[in-house]
Amino acid sequence: MSPHITQKEINEIVWRACDTFRGAIDPAQYKDYILTMLFIKYMSDLWKDHKEAYEKKYPNDPERVKRTLLRERFIVPDKSDFDYLYASREESNIGEIINIALEQIEDANKSKLENVFRNIDFNSEGALGQTKERNRRLKNLLEDFGDERLDLRPSRIGNRDVIGDVYEYLISRFAAGAGKKAGEFYTPPEVSTLLAKLIAPKPGDRICDPASGSGSLLIKVGHEVGNNDFALFGQESNGSTWSLCRMNMFLHSMDSARVEWCDTLTNPKLIDNDELMRFNVVVANPPFSLDKWGQETASHDRFNRFWRGVPPKSRGDYAFISHMVEIALEGEGKVAVIVPHGVLFRSGAEGIIRQQFIEENILEAVIGLPSQLFFGTGIPVAVLVFNKGRKSWESAVADRDKHILFIDASREFEDGKKQNRLRDEDIKKIVGTFKDYKEIEKYSHKATYDEIKEADFNLNIPRYVDTFEEEEDIDISEVQKEIESIEKELAETQKELNQYLKELGL
Repeated sequence: MSPHITQKEINEIVWRACDTFRGAIDPAQYKDYILTMLFIKYMSDLWKDHKEAYEKKYPNDPERVKRTLLRERFIVPDKSDFDYLYASREESNIGEIINIALEQIEDANKSKLENVFRNIDFNSEGALGQTKERNRRLKNLLEDFGDERLDLRPSRIGNRDVIGDVYEYLISRFAAGAGKKAGEFYTPPEVSTLLAKLIAPKPGDRICDPASGSGSLLIKVGHEVGNNDFALFGQESNGSTWSLCRMNMFLHSMDSARVEWCDTLTNPKLIDNDELMRFNVVVANPPFSLDKWGQETASHDRFNRFWRGVPPKSRGDYAFISHMVEIALEGEGKVAVIVPHGVLFRSGAEGIIRQQFIEENILEAVIGLPSQLFFGTGIPVAVLVFNKGRKSWESAVADRDKHILFIDASREFEDGKKQNRLRDEDIKKIVGTFKDYKEIEKYSHKATYDEIKEADFNLNIPRYVDTFEEEEDIDISEVQKEIESIEKELAETQKELNQYLKELGL
């Protein structure tokens, strides 16, 4: 393979591998097999690269090569690498052989990959069909990934984050075809970039995403720090998505991240000394208006996360927001969360909770985004930014502490056929406006507590950002003259037409 293979070419090779399953198995299922096989291929190629380098360095000392390899970031045992699986592709028990290889990789890398493959079964009749059909699919899958151009060794492709990029590419393609559930495991990269820049993590920060999905948002926020001095934490309730997140972290060299498999609202597991862990930065794109989120037990939550009020059973938006605010460090923690617009104005229990957040003066900004940014839903969304370092309304001195900033960025985006996207200039304008905390006509407004109270604590953005465009004054007399002129021309044209018809004998 040429060392100059492009990211696009790699993406296309891997995407073609999906043809093995496409049409026969739902994307929500086969994405796990494709992404897991990509993971094995990458680990195998990287391991092979390291092994060859050490064998070249110590040509007559195999024991030293072995000891050196054991100090590597990860280990790929014999009979677990992709080459072995590829050579076994004709075996009648190939599904079992792949499962055994995954178990061996887990056992050899317990601190980083323990239980990562427990939600994936390459020998599943229910998911992959009966033996003959299953074997055919797995053989095709191995041959797809055995394409000689798909050599992912760093010595061939350089130090680019190719595998991380192709992984994100595949996740985005699966999200695009996964319908309403897409938002459960993927946040579009432009939106992730926006949140990362709004929240501005700094070296030494502990960063958490309590609805981490495949981990793309958490990774983006980590990269925003600018160096490796940060710690990542996450929680994910879906088992297969949790596995994808762990693999994604590993592929981005962030395998020290602690990502728990649990339901954040009913069973939080990021616990320290029987208390919720606290973080400098908390970000999330939680499922919108989650039904049956655990309201029945929230009133006696042992961590008292819902002391501002218990959200309604059929809408868990404020349950996630409450959890996120509670795990942000007192006096300094920052939160950025993506929400449906109903969160801004719905009444009842949600209105009570919203009012409490406003009166505490920890809500820093409300940012409206364009519609159709997310896979599986066309609704517009907003970003809420909380800052637990703000002063109370009574003691606020700084301009930033005396207002809540509203930004209407809903009209500035790149128009796509199926999905819109934020452009670099759109992100730059939003982030610049937030950082400068400034008013821009028909784009942003700094609202005082009295303004918001007068609006009954309704945060609907059009109440604060006037985007009305005045129409030009119409000169009625000129319009009338134009109409009369048109009517006169029409009469003359009709007269000419009648003359032509008469000459033709019609």
